[in-house]
Amino acid sequence: MQPSLLSSILFATIVAGTPLIITAVGELVTEKSGVLNLGAEGIMSMGAVAAFAVTVHTGNPILGILAGMVAGMGMGLIFAVAALTFMANQVASGLALSIFGVGLSAFIGKPYESQTLPSVAAWNVPGLHKIPLLGHAFFEHQGLVYFSWALLGAVAWFLYRSRLGLVLRAVGEAPVAAHSVGYNVVRIRYVAVIFGGAMAGIGGAFLSVFYTPLWVEGMVAGRGWIALALVVFATWRPARVMVGAYLFGGCMITQMFVQGSGIQLNIPSQFLSALPYAATIIVLVIISHNKNTIRLNSPASLGQPFSPEA
Repeated sequence: MQPSLLSSILFATIVAGTPLIITAVGELVTEKSGVLNLGAEGIMSMGAVAAFAVTVHTGNPILGILAGMVAGMGMGLIFAVAALTFMANQVASGLALSIFGVGLSAFIGKPYESQTLPSVAAWNVPGLHKIPLLGHAFFEHQGLVYFSWALLGAVAWFLYRSRLGLVLRAVGEAPVAAHSVGYNVVRIRYVAVIFGGAMAGIGGAFLSVFYTPLWVEGMVAGRGWIALALVVFATWRPARVMVGAYLFGGCMITQMFVQGSGIQLNIPSQFLSALPYAATIIVLVIISHNKNTIRLNSPASLGQPFSPEA
């Protein structure tokens, strides 16, 4: 394989994995607090359409990203009110939020279909972007790619090196004990859920403003579900989220490369398109096979409601 082609594949893999990292890291923080939010697909859809609409009207992609984040926070707040205040079933609430978000984004996005946005310029890292092979692959990206790396590092530090992160994990492991020593479990979970919503909103905004600068119905294409699966694949560890996201991104780019290269294969194109999702399922099955790994790392109270008055 030619070095320039390898560099281009690495570049495309990193870009394809970026929205997954941002969304999965947000979901990881949410789940570390003991809350299971399955609404990532709907939240990403709302973030994508909000970011696209604001960018179309303002011409400013930064404002678009902020709009996507705010839309995600709003969706996260809706879920938090249902699951934390009214004690609704978290699985059912998350699924309903996902369906609601996908449907509402399609309705809001109707006037913007077939419209496109100008490509956002890359931020080349001075000096580093000229490194042979690796420079283009790692240091000639749009800003949100670097944001995803910084977010990953910040969340890892927050969870395992800060006192607030320790409190958040304690709430996810033993909410009754955390409440008994004076921590407001519901408030902490509210913050975690809204943060997760904000990140999913930014992940969706990346798709419509940066990755493919246009809006079409269903453009999230299951990435919200993949992000949820990545949290399990990563066994709730931030660094493994990046590995899983780039594994999925690599599979996606590889099948696109094979389909676009003109290589004659007796394989239906639909099968190639499904390969990234099939790879995710296979990896999840392998990871889930080790029950001890899942049991040791998953938050003990994940998905369980908590009432301070109980």
